[in-house]
Amino acid sequence: MYIARQLKEKNIAEYVLYMWQVEDLLRANHLDLDELRQGYLAGFRAGDQAEKELEEWYGNLIRMMREEGVREHGHLQINKNTVAWLTDLHDRLLRSSKYPFYASAYYKVLPYIVEIRHKGGRQDVPEVENCLDILYGVMMLRLQKKPVAEETARAAADIAKWLGMLSEYYKQDQAGTLEF
Repeated sequence: MYIARQLKEKNIAEYVLYMWQVEDLLRANHLDLDELRQGYLAGFRAGDQAEKELEEWYGNLIRMMREEGVREHGHLQINKNTVAWLTDLHDRLLRSSKYPFYASAYYKVLPYIVEIRHKGGRQDVPEVENCLDILYGVMMLRLQKKPVAEETARAAADIAKWLGMLSEYYKQDQAGTLEF
């Protein structure tokens, strides 16, 4: 909960990736708060109030995942909304002539996006989500200590830079300081 809050303020793309990881963590614990408590949460000692808040947060996410039918795959609506906001901002930045560096960064990763969409058969998914999928996949490979192809690592690094730029613009947009 605390990590999510910090990431949401610092880097919205990292926040989405973290929340996707939380969804997978909850699935790995069968959307069972008791199982989560006994395994994952048993290692946290943050004080009674903080632990209570953390359990409540995870419990609410579990309830939402059940209600929204994302028990086995898919993403919570709150996470889908965040990706939609990022996609909308991405589109507005591209249409504006005030952000040529953003457009340049996007066009640098566009060949990767085209390849991702072609290989994954996910043309119906927004480009921003395709890119988040790649970063999430690379993150999972690294967490599992599996090799990441050099070309994939290079693509992920470029995509991460572009999404970092989009995240900075997101913060400005949320603060009301971004002008089109």
